[in-house]
Amino acid sequence: MGHWCLSNLGFSGCCGTNSSKRKISKDQHYNTGEDKKVIGREMESTLKALRDGESVLDLSPRSTVSGGVEDIYGEDRATEDQLVTPWIFSVASGYSLLRDPQYNKGLSFTEKERDAHYLRGLLPPTVSTQQLQEKKLMNSIRQYQVPLQKYVAMMDLQERNERLFYKLLIDNVEELLPVVYTPTVGEACQKYGSIFRRPQGLYISLKEKGKILEVLKNWPERSIQVIVVTDGERILGLGDLGCQGMGIPVGKLALYTALGGVRPSACLPITIDVGTNNEKLLNDEFYIGLRQRRATGQEYYDLMHEFMTAVKQNYGEKVLVQFEDFANHNAFELLAKYGTTHLVFNDDIQGTASVVLAGVVAALKLIGGTLPEHTFLFLGAGEAGTGIAELIALEMSKQTKAPIEESRKKIWLVDSKVIKPTVLIGSSGVGRTFTKEVVEAMTSNNDKPLILALSNPTSQSECTAEEAYQWSEGRAIFASGSPFDPVEYKGKVYASGQANNAYIFPGFGLGLVISGAIRVHDDMLLAASESLAKQVSEENYKNGLIYPPFSNIRRISANIAANVAAKAYELGLATRLPRPQNLVKCAESCMYTPVYRNYR
Repeated sequence: MGHWCLSNLGFSGCCGTNSSKRKISKDQHYNTGEDKKVIGREMESTLKALRDGESVLDLSPRSTVSGGVEDIYGEDRATEDQLVTPWIFSVASGYSLLRDPQYNKGLSFTEKERDAHYLRGLLPPTVSTQQLQEKKLMNSIRQYQVPLQKYVAMMDLQERNERLFYKLLIDNVEELLPVVYTPTVGEACQKYGSIFRRPQGLYISLKEKGKILEVLKNWPERSIQVIVVTDGERILGLGDLGCQGMGIPVGKLALYTALGGVRPSACLPITIDVGTNNEKLLNDEFYIGLRQRRATGQEYYDLMHEFMTAVKQNYGEKVLVQFEDFANHNAFELLAKYGTTHLVFNDDIQGTASVVLAGVVAALKLIGGTLPEHTFLFLGAGEAGTGIAELIALEMSKQTKAPIEESRKKIWLVDSKVIKPTVLIGSSGVGRTFTKEVVEAMTSNNDKPLILALSNPTSQSECTAEEAYQWSEGRAIFASGSPFDPVEYKGKVYASGQANNAYIFPGFGLGLVISGAIRVHDDMLLAASESLAKQVSEENYKNGLIYPPFSNIRRISANIAANVAAKAYELGLATRLPRPQNLVKCAESCMYTPVYRNYR
């Protein structure tokens, strides 16, 4: 029972279905069997090799432009009592004010505001509070039995009353996070053509080649701080959803605001449409994207280069571009190519790695030992698996002062009968691959096996929480990418953790914004992991949790932002000077709050 054979699960050689398509780094050796095959890519060191030795710390003059964004109208600097002007292109009033989601308050407009802004007769006579509006809407949303109906209701609210949308999301984060993010967002993307109502971001297709800068200028907001972009080729574990992948950038940026406090007007969701290889979508009369096979090779990279150049030209040096759900063969190439010239971050590679490392570090209090003393087995050597493996190796190397090559020997990307792993990590995108045999083998070798089933959505998870606890006889320390309900086993209730990137990327992005960072370095990822791991309380540990509850997410994000900003200043990558004395307070003071404002 103590031996491993993932070939029984349909896997042999290297794990992950895309591994054979990826280029192999000549100097990166993970344990992949007795012959130690070369596989995968590291993050900073391999990316540096792909850049001909250039590091993100080498600030080349060729890549530097002026620019940046600020709170032009003093909207976020004002206190909740101070009056602000509801600017659009002119002062919004009357019917147009009610149709502007940024400033619309519905029945919460005061009598004075109704007179000043020509709203008399356009609203029923009652004046409501935001709290009452929130209560009414939550009651309504809870009536829906189908998660996708809840998603559509939330998106409708976002399109008509932005502040109320974020008030609901912030105050009910644990209930609504699975609605606006994984797992429901996966189904929303699959059906995006059918539920599409109005555009929530920019669509840049091959039709816009040569005029992407003009397209960016069509977006009404000028002060953009964070862009989340996808090409829709690898949406969660669902594959190529083409243009319908827009649900991912929209959902991620909603969390940037709700969890990280980046103001909505500074966020821009973008989908790059180069076609789709999904035959079902190509034959779907409701599909909203280009009806052609995916562009690849030079045509693809030329379009992406024009996009990246236009983004910097239009928004400046300090705009964060977060790559989301790109296929393996493009994800590493884009991160390597633009890591030294732009402020870029790949959530699938770097965000997942950071949140998993935090969970592993926190779990050491439950399973014992130090990080270098543990042995890691991965199922899935794609973007997430390779990124996690490399960041764990980097942290091991930092702790032991040993070369990173030595740390990699503790990490196995495929199965071998000679190892007895203490940590099992799944990022394969293939559901139910942690079988009863696998979990029992982990349990026979470890008092408290650490099992992380990270693939999204829930249907693609390597195993369920119930399976992990039952097959391990209640001994497993378990966390997953998508949420699972608590499990009762032999009279005890087990609440599993969620290794959700939403713990990391909102705070990470906020840290980059408040420091004015112009590049992302691996040490910033380690700083984010360290901050998250420290926020797991003794009470959480008693319940077998290795992540703090999402109910505290804004405080968690502020601490992560402070840690990331501190590292940016230390590395000389921050431009916002002088450095604030208290970075946590600085982060908290910069956070967007969704409370209604009073209008002149």
